[in-house]
Amino acid sequence: MPEVISDTSPLQYLHQLGLLHLLPALAGRIVVPASVERELLTGRELGVNLPDLRILDWVEIRHPTSRPALPLINDLGPGETETLMLALESTNAVALLDDALARRVAEILKVQFTGTLGLLLDAKKAELVTSVRPLLDQLQVLRFRLSPQARSTILRLAGED
Repeated sequence: MPEVISDTSPLQYLHQLGLLHLLPALAGRIVVPASVERELLTGRELGVNLPDLRILDWVEIRHPTSRPALPLINDLGPGETETLMLALESTNAVALLDDALARRVAEILKVQFTGTLGLLLDAKKAELVTSVRPLLDQLQVLRFRLSPQARSTILRLAGED
């Protein structure tokens, strides 16, 4: 099984959907960069509904040990950067990324990735959720960026078109 390394947004959105339990059900243990833990803590301190990773026994907080040469992209945040760094340090990793630029960088670096929508599709295939459509509706209320084309594709892949 690949090592799963998560950026902030999949943790945020699954938590806000009340579906954070899908992560250990689908992947077992999840690695989270220290910068992501800090982002979540800062958000919680500001009153945002975000998970406290310290109470989740299936989460491992990790610092990247090396500084592999990432492309010089100034628009990646610390969470995306450390997620990609940890994925590069692993021999078999899947990065959980929703940010479009981070996903493009992952493609360039040949890092396998998925995101919140991919996790919801996996959860439906595993019969952990019965329908994706209401979850997409909830994500849009939470301001998850989802184009009409992407929504249509996800619903088609979920067999709900």
